[in-house]
Amino acid sequence: MRRTDRLFDLIQILRDGRLHRAQDLAEELEVSVRTIYRDMDTLMSSGTPVEGERGMGYQMTAPITLPPLNLTMEELEALHLGVAVLTEAADPDIQKAARTLARKIDAVLPENAAAPEQGWGFAVYPFADAAAGFKHMPVLRAAIRARQKLRVSYQSLGGEQTNRIVRPLQLEYWGRVWTCSVWCELRNDFRMFRVDRIDTLIEIGTTFSDEPGKSLADMMAIMTRKKATKNGT
Repeated sequence: MRRTDRLFDLIQILRDGRLHRAQDLAEELEVSVRTIYRDMDTLMSSGTPVEGERGMGYQMTAPITLPPLNLTMEELEALHLGVAVLTEAADPDIQKAARTLARKIDAVLPENAAAPEQGWGFAVYPFADAAAGFKHMPVLRAAIRARQKLRVSYQSLGGEQTNRIVRPLQLEYWGRVWTCSVWCELRNDFRMFRVDRIDTLIEIGTTFSDEPGKSLADMMAIMTRKKATKNGT
């Protein structure tokens, strides 16, 4: 497994908000505890909202979520792309200026769209991974706003190719990787896709409305219940 894919898997495990021991994470991902320590250091230094320390365990705080009707979505994409390019520059002064610019813009964004205090996470994923997903963002945004079903051709982290009809619900940013939470009609359940692993998106001309158990509110409620149950509250 590529390290970038393992980091993404770690984010998904930690997303439940509970405390996870490094030993348990290592066993689940079939790597050494030392590798988990390095990966967690990378996630935290990149701005991913993870807290913890060696010997104690790790947990994720609030995810960085962008509401689908947020009017600053395009600006956030442009910032992400522009700063990502500049942070790849060889000139250290340009790199520093790019990060400073990002922090200044973050400071004036609406609270629900702001980046974490550590700034945008540019250390986790190679730029090519982020760029691969940008081409799908306009279609996903439009489908979320218009509540349009999409036919998605998707390649899983394991290399499996699937074709599904989905109801796109929300876009999320995880430090250089965008994901889309959906209701998947193939699995009859909520799923989250990495946008950069989507091969094709097709608008099928069918709209959807909220149905019991299939809405964004339902998905968030399920996540909240799971988190409360695992935390014993």
